[in-house]
Amino acid sequence: MTKKIGVLTAGGDTPGLNATLRGLGKAALMSYNFQIIGFKDGFRGLVYNNYLELDSVKLSGIISTGGTLLGTSRDKPHCMVVNGKTHDMTDAIIKNYHEHGLDALICIGGGGTHKNVYRLIQKGLNIITIPKTIDNDVPYTDTTIGYDTAMSIATEAIDRLHTTAYSHHRIMLVETMGHHVGWLALGAGIAGGADVILIPEIPYDVHVVAESVLERYRIGKNFSIIAIAEGAVTKNFVANVRRLENQKKMAESPEDRLKAEKLLAKLRIYRPDHVMRLAAKLEELTGLDSRVTILGHLQRGGNPSANDRLLATRLGTEAVALIKRQQYGVMVAACGNRVEPIPISRVVNKRKYIPINHPWLESARQVGTCLGN
Repeated sequence: MTKKIGVLTAGGDTPGLNATLRGLGKAALMSYNFQIIGFKDGFRGLVYNNYLELDSVKLSGIISTGGTLLGTSRDKPHCMVVNGKTHDMTDAIIKNYHEHGLDALICIGGGGTHKNVYRLIQKGLNIITIPKTIDNDVPYTDTTIGYDTAMSIATEAIDRLHTTAYSHHRIMLVETMGHHVGWLALGAGIAGGADVILIPEIPYDVHVVAESVLERYRIGKNFSIIAIAEGAVTKNFVANVRRLENQKKMAESPEDRLKAEKLLAKLRIYRPDHVMRLAAKLEELTGLDSRVTILGHLQRGGNPSANDRLLATRLGTEAVALIKRQQYGVMVAACGNRVEPIPISRVVNKRKYIPINHPWLESARQVGTCLGN
């Protein structure tokens, strides 16, 4: 009998989602004669049974377009906001999955999506995931859909800022996305020739950064480019976190422990003014003018790169091949020239950080890039 599969895109949008839908959709229709439906706006579409039939016409001409024709959301099935209140909508998803007679569901997403998928797999649903995120932080895959495009956008921004930096003799700080990992800042920083690269994996000392800028000034290089991930932290921040964690551990009363927990929570909240405070401190320490560019959602927009289109097609077609083989509960991962199925149980609740001995870091050091430590 003809298999029927569903697909959804969840979490933040990334370049290459439409290319992924095209790859898996055309493979399903043309190579395996599967029927395929797309659920709109992530898991919310599966909850409310909001879907559309995907045919060759809808999948035509979308490989080069950004965004996702299905729409997306960050909804979590087990704690979804409905009419202002939080509900567990898992049963609704299971009901609609079976009422459609789905043989399998393909979910395209990042870390949060894999957590949601793992819960649904434990409820008996046949699911395959495809990793996408501009942060490139999903483990067991060489790269994720959207990362190459976002890195190229950030690199172009650094390229453009070079001219105004040397014209006005300024420190230019470019903030990339990356709350927890620094793949974007590191990749774009190296490719764009940034003089300083600050990433979450390597806590930095602002005085080391300032001295690096001043050293460039002393040898006649009167501008500096700093690429910084939004989640980069100082050594003082790390020391304060460890102090409070120890304070919480050694607390003699529930009140003291709660106080430490509240201080930890407050400290760990992402502060969007971090890069602005760094710029002000560098002006104070160096006496040089500084400017800040926060790339933000620009990195998610626009048409996917050739590499992302190729990756999307490879992973999308392999996802459908896995359904044909009835191999479920896996993530389709890029491993060199191969595409491999990785059990989602291994992926969930893990994050791919930059190893401290990664070749990119070594290359950055060898060309004189300051990493803040």
